[in-house]
Amino acid sequence: MSDRRTFLTAAAGLGAMGAMAVAPGVHLIEVSQARPAGEPASGKVRWGMLIDTNACSSSCTDCVSACAAENGINEKMANPRQGSQWIRKIELKDPRSGRGHSLPMMCQHCENPPCVDVCPTGASMKRADGIVLVDRHICIGCRYCMMACPYKARSFVHQPLTEQNPEVPRGLGCVEACTFCVHRVDKGQMPACVEACAKAGGAMIFGDLNDPNSEISRRIAQVATTQVRADLKLNPGVRYQGI
Repeated sequence: MSDRRTFLTAAAGLGAMGAMAVAPGVHLIEVSQARPAGEPASGKVRWGMLIDTNACSSSCTDCVSACAAENGINEKMANPRQGSQWIRKIELKDPRSGRGHSLPMMCQHCENPPCVDVCPTGASMKRADGIVLVDRHICIGCRYCMMACPYKARSFVHQPLTEQNPEVPRGLGCVEACTFCVHRVDKGQMPACVEACAKAGGAMIFGDLNDPNSEISRRIAQVATTQVRADLKLNPGVRYQGI
């Protein structure tokens, strides 16, 4: 595994909606704020994700598989290290206690994203609702954003792509990253990883961080959560419980 993919291993000391049944005893929480076509994203909403590492099994990669299937990340690479990876599993281990954690790592959708600051063309951008995206039509593939991202969450497309999801534009020579499945969120659906996780154990909660009555806000108010590399003051939209 590349250094870029595993940087957080060294950071081991780092310091609502209606219910929809998907399987017996398992419920998804539907995003209730679909965005009508043609309307801009609203700054009244800030989409975020809470991941409970206590409920995330190291043997489960359903979120990774769901992301790849939803976003058409299926290219076969001669060098696997060059493959796109919008979400990956990180294994953390406290050397003092031996306690381990397994957590999904993706774009953290920072409130103050350094990738946007360094982009020379404006291809890296943040929507009013907090989702950080890359416009592949104006991305020149300079990869400054990849160097600026402290979470190593961005990938570069090294070869022509086929069999893509028309709703998820990707392209050779462009940088890309997790979009929170914005094409689904705008239709009032959950990100694919969250939907898959709900069926596998329910370690992920997605919702509006600005709504004090949302499931994610209520959980964050009740339990201790961590922002990875909080020292950088980027205020990521992804929070972790249990690390």
